[in-house]
Amino acid sequence: MYRTHNCGELRIENIGETVTLSGWVQKSRNKGFMVFTDLRDRYGVTQLLFTEEKTEEELLKLAGTLGREYVIKVTGTVTERSAKNSKMSTGDIEIEVTELVVLNESKTPPFKIEDETDGGDELRMKYRYLDIRRNPVQQNLIFRSNLAIETRKYLANQNFIEVETPVLIKSTPEGARDFVVPSRMNPGQFYALPQSPQTFKQILMVAGMDRYFQIVKCFRDEDLRADRQPEFTQIDCEMAFVTQEEILNTFEGLTKHLFKQTLGVELPDFPRMSYDEAMRRYGSDKPDVRFGMEFVELNDVAKGGDFPVFNSAELVVGINAEGQADAFSNKDIKKLTEWLQRPQVGAKGLVYVKCNADGTFKSSVGKFYDDATLQTWADKFGAKAGDMMLVLSGETDKVRKQLNELRLEMGRRMDLMKPDDFKPLWVVDFPLLEWDEDSNRFHAMHHPFTAPKKEDEEKMLNGDHETMKSLRADAYDMVINGSEIGGGSIRIHDRALQARNFKLLGFTDEEAEDQFGFLMGAFEYGAPPHGGLAFGFDRLCAVLKGQTSIRDFIAFPKNNQGRDMMIDAPSHIDDTQLKELNLDVTVEPTES
Repeated sequence: MYRTHNCGELRIENIGETVTLSGWVQKSRNKGFMVFTDLRDRYGVTQLLFTEEKTEEELLKLAGTLGREYVIKVTGTVTERSAKNSKMSTGDIEIEVTELVVLNESKTPPFKIEDETDGGDELRMKYRYLDIRRNPVQQNLIFRSNLAIETRKYLANQNFIEVETPVLIKSTPEGARDFVVPSRMNPGQFYALPQSPQTFKQILMVAGMDRYFQIVKCFRDEDLRADRQPEFTQIDCEMAFVTQEEILNTFEGLTKHLFKQTLGVELPDFPRMSYDEAMRRYGSDKPDVRFGMEFVELNDVAKGGDFPVFNSAELVVGINAEGQADAFSNKDIKKLTEWLQRPQVGAKGLVYVKCNADGTFKSSVGKFYDDATLQTWADKFGAKAGDMMLVLSGETDKVRKQLNELRLEMGRRMDLMKPDDFKPLWVVDFPLLEWDEDSNRFHAMHHPFTAPKKEDEEKMLNGDHETMKSLRADAYDMVINGSEIGGGSIRIHDRALQARNFKLLGFTDEEAEDQFGFLMGAFEYGAPPHGGLAFGFDRLCAVLKGQTSIRDFIAFPKNNQGRDMMIDAPSHIDDTQLKELNLDVTVEPTES
């Protein structure tokens, strides 16, 4: 027997028992006549005591040679510690060891296997099997497991059926780039890895499955960042004979259940906000509403004066940073302006107005606007003494996105984003289509199967080009603390309407039939009204735990170049495999 108990289990009531533990050596403290060793497993840490009074001389000598991460088995008696450690769950006891077996030695790890490690991201990913031994990573993976279990419980109780859909599918031109897989048995042809199971879950609704879900791997060959990986997991769901309201209520219920069961947090009912309102108030379709600082539009009080920048702008808009007038020096404001002018944000400049205690103002545009005019700005902002108004101008869409970045940055600097303060909402009524000037065609705001709102169906079938820009979708996103957690829509279930949408998106009839003929054909056999939603499971884990990166909730993540540092993938394959796959891949050497 390797163990009678785990390393997080023993308590004061176990004193006097003879026990066997196995695990990894966290650290050892060799005092010569005694050795203290912390033994760790997934469940916790227990202190071991080797002493010359209780331990044979050879055993004590062996204990003194134990290195970090040695795998050992010990047997001994549970005793009360003379110096208790309240920070450990087992801190009232220790094991006086009488038997020791070294199960495996270990090289010195390249970083500390502790809560606070000295290993950087790349090093930790290369030795991920060591990183996962650390308690924070283990706890994240355990949390992920519990979240998946609770998801399945809830959806099963709501009559959802879990169905696995194919991983080798057909490539589609919409959305992100596909990962493609060559077919040996079909020379010159390729599978694609699914970006989502979208068409399959719609087919399941046509097939009468009524309520489907799947915790499923999806793949997108796109640029990476902290909250994006080339392979990721979705809670993918679809329902038949439902309205948007029923879908929102179902998955709001799921989210409340997950927060309650995993965090003990009771969420209130989720407010609803239209896409247009979110863009107007926050400049984002995933607004962080943990704090205010809402946009205030100033066209009526800022334009028409002597400041040409505002006069030529489509929109003048700003935010009020409460109590920040004295917190920002001229140097600080210069740095903030430079931050906004980075290519990632792209603002041309920043106007500030500080509200002084005596009712006057200090402003970067003071020579263009007198205090009486600036007071009208302050009235619109609701600004008071000590506040600082920050104003941007330009094209409406661009300046709103820029001001959103500034709002979030100010929220961070002012410590307004509390990780344990959860503010969820639904953003609804998205545009159905987006016009892209570069490609000179419409793109789907969500995906090509999203239904227009009922009242817009006739406009979609018969409207002109300009009318298409105003179509609204029966689409919705769940947002928590500025992160899009999930999104979905009511789907098109009528062949004629789906064919019209493909045409608007630039598909010829032949292309639509080639790519999606199977789905269009299914619609001719009694497709029910249906809709659904998919949660980003990795992101949901991170948001619930108040973290920004999804990597530590994935057992074996990839880096920003899409590489698995542990197994060194992707990698070359040999010529024999290439020939079997009918591929001739010649890689030109890169210049150093």
